[in-house]
Amino acid sequence: MSPPAEPTHRLQIGVLHGPNLNLLGVREPSVYGTTTLEELNAQLVAHGSALGAAVHCVQSNSEGVLIDTVHAWRGTMHGVVVNAGAYAHTSLALRDALQGVSLPFIEVHLSNVFAREPERHHSMLAPAALGVIVGLGAFGYRAAIEALVHRFATVP
Repeated sequence: MSPPAEPTHRLQIGVLHGPNLNLLGVREPSVYGTTTLEELNAQLVAHGSALGAAVHCVQSNSEGVLIDTVHAWRGTMHGVVVNAGAYAHTSLALRDALQGVSLPFIEVHLSNVFAREPERHHSMLAPAALGVIVGLGAFGYRAAIEALVHRFATVP
């Protein structure tokens, strides 16, 4: 008798973590919380699965690797949750990549960027995003996944 097949998820959601997010749980816990990136990713995969979606998480400190990941996700992901970290404020290239491969995305920030330094108040990604979630901590990622699942609930 063979083991039961792993559940297959029709909806594929990418989660893109930018620079310094590998330091979650260590870096400024008063701003970013104490949850590690590994713990956060496990939570997101479980949350997505409960909603019927497969969640694929990638983190890089390199802008080029983030862009290459977006390109690789072309045609395989239905949508993406993006916490580009500081690249959100500087990377027109990352926005171009997301738009270039027609990946709908929601921008997420753990902290309220509008309550921080003025250079964090502008996002290069926001004009192309379906939405932006700031200041809700790790819950912001879960809310973004739910929003994508809701948006694509009628995908044939």
